[in-house]
Amino acid sequence: MIVVSALRRLFHAVLPVQCTCCNVALSDDPVPFFCRTCWDGIEPLRDPCCPCCGRPFVSPYALQHSPDHLCGPCRSDPPAYTRAWSLYSYASPLQEAMRLFKYNKKVALADALGALMSRATIEPAHIDMIIPVPLHPTRLRNREYNQSLLLADRVSRARHIPLSYDNLVRIRETAPQTELSRAVRLKNLRRAFAVRRPQDVSGKQILIIDDVFTTGTTVNECAKILRKAGASQVYVCTLARTI
Repeated sequence: MIVVSALRRLFHAVLPVQCTCCNVALSDDPVPFFCRTCWDGIEPLRDPCCPCCGRPFVSPYALQHSPDHLCGPCRSDPPAYTRAWSLYSYASPLQEAMRLFKYNKKVALADALGALMSRATIEPAHIDMIIPVPLHPTRLRNREYNQSLLLADRVSRARHIPLSYDNLVRIRETAPQTELSRAVRLKNLRRAFAVRRPQDVSGKQILIIDDVFTTGTTVNECAKILRKAGASQVYVCTLARTI
């Protein structure tokens, strides 16, 4: 560790690098592209939140007298997953880190982001396997990696839970969800996923891993197809959530 820190300081002395958020010059900061102060400022989301989808409630007393109270969308249209957790707010500096990781091929951030996820992951007492949200082969070729798989791999290794990365697949190429309204998102993902080996998920408790929870449409569609394949319970964990 001392050698790595010394090499990092030497590298930054020869090729100065600034923190993506505050522009301070980096020295031996442990996370690529970010200073220690900015990275240490990432705080987990706090309760209260919907006990089903994890949507934060505005009032700190929202669940004081009714701890099982669900948010409006979960009451009107219950999701296919049993429960979803989002660990952090999709805000600076995590927002910048995830954009670099997802869109700018900065895979060096995988360990740091995976450590954030492993440290804060909330999960049931027993999970049989972890499954990342898959990319369509065309998008995977263009991006060259699946950011959700890289996160799932770190959580799998940290928690000693088997990782299944090729059973849940995306069989239909769809428009990026970030470009669509909620109504169009629902149509966009219909019949987009499939389970190759239903016998592997039958009767199992599964944890889906994804990077960002926006409307929850993608993870809900994944949960639907896993439940149809026989999974007993499907949980969802995302690194961040848009608030």
